[in-house]
Amino acid sequence: MLYGEKNVSEAVVELWDNPHPDRDYEIKIDLPEFTCLCPRSGYPDFAVIRITYVPDKLIVELKSLKLYLNSFRNKYISHEDAANVIYNELSGKLSPRYLEVVGDFNPRGNVKTVVRVTSDRSA
Repeated sequence: MLYGEKNVSEAVVELWDNPHPDRDYEIKIDLPEFTCLCPRSGYPDFAVIRITYVPDKLIVELKSLKLYLNSFRNKYISHEDAANVIYNELSGKLSPRYLEVVGDFNPRGNVKTVVRVTSDRSA
């Protein structure tokens, strides 16, 4: 196993202390090279994953997030499930004041999918 494959296979989301827990501020992260596999056909799906959150006590360490998302590249998972699994992982670990995960999937077979999971239904 190559070192990159090992890093991805062992990926866990790591956290840091929020340096400014006394105020609300927004963090936006775009990961434009997300891939996973269609659970029905096995074909690859490509997406931009957009994460927006307002941290409470913790923030996500970016390299660990990148490796965690790269771990989806060999998983058979639907667009809807992928966005929700990522949301659940971040929500459970960060307990943010606000969180939104958007999976903006590239068109395939003339169908484009955007899945938005948010902690704020009014947004």
